[in-house]
Amino acid sequence: MPNANEDNPSALSQVQHRAVSELLRVSPAADDLARRFQEAGFSLALVGGSVRDALLGRLGNDLDFTTDARPEDVLKIVRPWADAVWEVGIAFGTVGCQKEARVGDSEQSFQIEVTTYRSEAYDRTSRKPEVSYGDSIEEDLVRRDFTVNAMAVALPEKVFIDPHGGLDDLEERVLRTPGTPEESFSDDPLRMLRAARFAAQLDFEVAPEVVSAMKAMAERIDIVSAERVRDELNKLLLSAHPRQGLALLVDTGLAERVLPELPALRLERDEHHRHKDVYDHSLIVLEQAMALETDGPDLTLRLAALLHDIGKPKTRRFEGDGRVSFHHHEVVGAKMVKKRMTALKYSNELVKDVSRLVELHLRFHGYGTGEWTDSAVRRYVRDAGPLLERLHKLTRSDCTTRNKRKANALSRAYDGLEERIARLQEQEELDSIRPDLDGNEIMEVLDVRPGPVIGQAYKFLLELRLENGPMEREAAVAALKEWWAAQN
Repeated sequence: MPNANEDNPSALSQVQHRAVSELLRVSPAADDLARRFQEAGFSLALVGGSVRDALLGRLGNDLDFTTDARPEDVLKIVRPWADAVWEVGIAFGTVGCQKEARVGDSEQSFQIEVTTYRSEAYDRTSRKPEVSYGDSIEEDLVRRDFTVNAMAVALPEKVFIDPHGGLDDLEERVLRTPGTPEESFSDDPLRMLRAARFAAQLDFEVAPEVVSAMKAMAERIDIVSAERVRDELNKLLLSAHPRQGLALLVDTGLAERVLPELPALRLERDEHHRHKDVYDHSLIVLEQAMALETDGPDLTLRLAALLHDIGKPKTRRFEGDGRVSFHHHEVVGAKMVKKRMTALKYSNELVKDVSRLVELHLRFHGYGTGEWTDSAVRRYVRDAGPLLERLHKLTRSDCTTRNKRKANALSRAYDGLEERIARLQEQEELDSIRPDLDGNEIMEVLDVRPGPVIGQAYKFLLELRLENGPMEREAAVAALKEWWAAQN
């Protein structure tokens, strides 16, 4: 595969030759699409993350292309060819489509995006990028965020294009910008968050000049919409190395502007008031929670792990005996989580789940030496509801003590709680605890019409169920009548 930029000393090794050639060989959709663009008088190139991931040997079925064709021309080419077409990003020059293609002996589905050569920049007072189209791939690549994303393979000729040394940076595992970092971040301040995200996803270092620009320009992130910030944070958190990206956000001052509760965890310590470094503890809890994931990255669990102690700075008290306390930090933290996640435009359901996990993360420590009553176990399960498995993982992850005896004791205690829960679940269907009488039965027993009293009676019976476990109908009726008599 020849290199279109002969002045660039970067050269594909034989392994990389084979990697890209194999990519294109097993992706007939790419060559087929390229021929259609060529026949229509346009150019097409695989670009950006697709080329980067191909060289890293981690390309999936999401393919990104760039072209000199304008969006309306792209639509004319892909509509007769693709199985589905969408225009969600067409205002930014992007047309998306899906194509089923045979690869070897199997049919595979490719998610494809074709974007017109473009340049984009932010107005100082605007939250949205201004898009203008370009006429050359070199012009398109120079406006890309990082050099490792500024490589292309022109199709169908299969010419490798690398005007900014992206291959060298890929080999060195470093993130640099095609132009100056200041120009790049001024064009789109979100790229500062993307630097942290790619560091977390790829386990790359960020070049010193890029870090310096992030520190100097951190306030520019304020003009980016909450939705775009949230999406980058999600990608960072769901990556293989989120701690690396989060630490970069904190160290550059960007976290102060997008997630200020995180750097606030870096509480000062002195020789008289020793307590855990809450910031470092939170990052360890995040990593330990990740190790317990069984079905891939879990955004709800990771957010809860990262934010579970954000109420500590507001609740910190220095006690007379030299200890430091954080009373009710879980309640305060749950409110703070709700406020921050709402500001970042997270869904109501995710806000509710994460804040609930934060609120419940200390509940286990009331279990103490394993002497919880059945009633307490029932309430634990009832309060966790569908979040119970995540609460198990969060609670176990929250143990970061280096004292092996203490850690083992906590683990055994939680093992005991889970065993208690399992036994009660077999006996009582804990997942759906409800009173032994429903609303209709309550009205029949009390001979009353629908009204607030039914809810009060239901609540009484639910508390009775939680306290005593399942009751025979006759016993429940007797208890309800006794309660009703006391009300009157």
